[in-house]
Amino acid sequence: MRGQEQGGRNELSGTVHGPAVQAQTVHGGIHIQPPTPPPPTPRPPWQLPPPTRITDRTTELDLLERQRRRAGHTGHRTLVAVSGLGGVGKTALTLAWLHTLRADFPDGQLYADLGAQSPGGPTDPSEVIGRFLRALGVPAAQVPAGLAERAALYRSLTSELRLVVLLDDAASAAQVRPLLPGGAGVTAVTSRWRMPGLTVDGCHSVQLEPLGVDEAVELLAATLADDRVDAQPEQARALVELCAGLPLAVRVAGARLAARPRRGITTMVRALTEEHDRLEGLAIDGDHNVRAALDLTYQELPPDAARLYRLLGLHPGTEFGDAVAIAALARPAPGPGGTAAPPGPARPAPAAAAPGAARTRALLDLLHEANLLTDAEEDRHRFHDLVRLHAAAKAAQDEPPWERAAALRRIADHYLATATAAEWAVDPQHRTLPRDHGPGPVLTEEFGAGPEAALDWQERELPNLMAVLRIARTAFPPVTWQLADALWPLFLRRKFYAEWRAAHDEGLAAAEGLGDTAAQCRMLTSGGVGELGMGCHERALAMFERAARQFRSDGNALGHARTLNYRGLAHQRLGRLDEAARYFTRAAESLPGVGDVRAGGLARLNLADVALARRRPTEAARHATAAHATLREAGDTYNAARASVLLGRAHLARDEPDLAETHLTPALTTLRTMSAAYETARTLHALAELAEHRDDPATARTRYAEALTLYESAGRATSPGARTARSRLESLPEQ
Repeated sequence: MRGQEQGGRNELSGTVHGPAVQAQTVHGGIHIQPPTPPPPTPRPPWQLPPPTRITDRTTELDLLERQRRRAGHTGHRTLVAVSGLGGVGKTALTLAWLHTLRADFPDGQLYADLGAQSPGGPTDPSEVIGRFLRALGVPAAQVPAGLAERAALYRSLTSELRLVVLLDDAASAAQVRPLLPGGAGVTAVTSRWRMPGLTVDGCHSVQLEPLGVDEAVELLAATLADDRVDAQPEQARALVELCAGLPLAVRVAGARLAARPRRGITTMVRALTEEHDRLEGLAIDGDHNVRAALDLTYQELPPDAARLYRLLGLHPGTEFGDAVAIAALARPAPGPGGTAAPPGPARPAPAAAAPGAARTRALLDLLHEANLLTDAEEDRHRFHDLVRLHAAAKAAQDEPPWERAAALRRIADHYLATATAAEWAVDPQHRTLPRDHGPGPVLTEEFGAGPEAALDWQERELPNLMAVLRIARTAFPPVTWQLADALWPLFLRRKFYAEWRAAHDEGLAAAEGLGDTAAQCRMLTSGGVGELGMGCHERALAMFERAARQFRSDGNALGHARTLNYRGLAHQRLGRLDEAARYFTRAAESLPGVGDVRAGGLARLNLADVALARRRPTEAARHATAAHATLREAGDTYNAARASVLLGRAHLARDEPDLAETHLTPALTTLRTMSAAYETARTLHALAELAEHRDDPATARTRYAEALTLYESAGRATSPGARTARSRLESLPEQ
């Protein structure tokens, strides 16, 4: 074992209800603040990437528009699939069409890269639907865990919306089908393959062919923006024929010529002919036409731009920001007096202030000018899939293995360090396990102020973080489990359950390979919380039990004691209240003795909740009183308020309404200031029952109605508490 985990995160307190974990406080040196209030009604999402220039696709555009109008006349949705060779302009054509429809589809535009050519393989449709639901305003806590449930909610939510959806680079009809919205909007799919499987869904197929010679010459002339095409028309035709009419190849070749105004087209034709001869034996689906143009462009890049290009080919995701490029090119700072930097892990530093950052941004601009990079949203960059493959091949060809490994490590460390900084911004009291950075430099990205900005960064980068996490499994295993660890606040708050499970499975396997039992316990306990949220209670219990055995084997009494609360919660979710009570009792008795008095108070809080469920209000009041005293002394205002709510409910169950009110009213005030929607709903629910007890139906109706609103905003609209509140509200007489 490389180090002892002192219990990790590892004391989850609070009863777990509904489809997701009600985890407001987790222990092991970590305190999770209550959730922020639900956001206001969001503006329509406008996610489509910006359009790019297309040349003479009038026939295809007319065909797409006729199909849309035909479907509109019958009241059906429009579903089209645009297929063709890589680099033929499928996405450019589709974007050009969809951007003209904005006025007719005011409810928004959704976009997803389905990753058929991605290094990590096609994107999971469940992940895409989760992102769509959040973009459409569904609170993260209300996004279901399973694909079928997400797809059903997505169809229901979009059934009355006029939306445009672009599903780019699809791998199969099976991947696409769950992503089809429910309304009469427009959905476009692009793919290298035809999609006959979507015919049953009413799909109209458009096969996009390469440009004709005249049209390709027009695109070349527009790219050059000078008179060389007019001066050398035959050479221009020869050049676009060598590009096989593929717009990507024409733009790359044109960008190379545009950078050298005095070079004739003849020179480019001669060079491209030689490249074609070299690549002919490797031709697959015409890709060699693009590769030849890319090779020529690459050969004439300045050395530092060429190096950046090939190192970016190592990036495992589909898009990236400036900080990734700065990290890829970074060099270790020299030690004192110009000596080599001392060995050992580097300290994180902002990428924006790193030496060479301005030069790297200038090189990125150069790669854009050469049409090797394209713009993504929010000042980000992306490769066309063929260009990314070319860059990766050049890295393998022109970079020594140790340089490739060092660059990939700097990229991985950038993501790990920034994700950890975001974790700290969300929860500064969390005791993070040590991070194993490489020799550096380790460069972080700025993500704005406040916890929501930090969570937004983690969510935006989640595909890249998952890709790095997987590739690090064999390259540098500590990064795998540490990235999973750093994503804890995102998983806990925004419920990316599929990624939660996948990350912790990968992290656990990496920790096992390292023989790092501290990391194994962290992966087991944090991963087990996700399993509770997904309703996989037996699986969660097995993970908590395994962590408990490992803590005991390591002689870690504190870690072992903290798993008692986890195991109690799993038994509570399984309906085994007696067993849950036994675990909570052991936790309450043992935790103070091993140094965590506060966690012992939380165990008493859980005992009070179980006692109420077992209809033992006197016992519940005793545990809640003890929990409140311990938590208040520890400065845990939030959980002390929760204990007050349980105490108030216990007094109400004992027919002591005045005592109940003395605990419930101040608790409500405290919880409102903390934006704790779920616990506030439970408090209002108890106050509504108190109003009923006092024969005050008007107040009861108001309390129940507000409680239901908060249950819904917390993602608990179908929880037992919400169902009871709804039933009681409906039974009250009308005012």
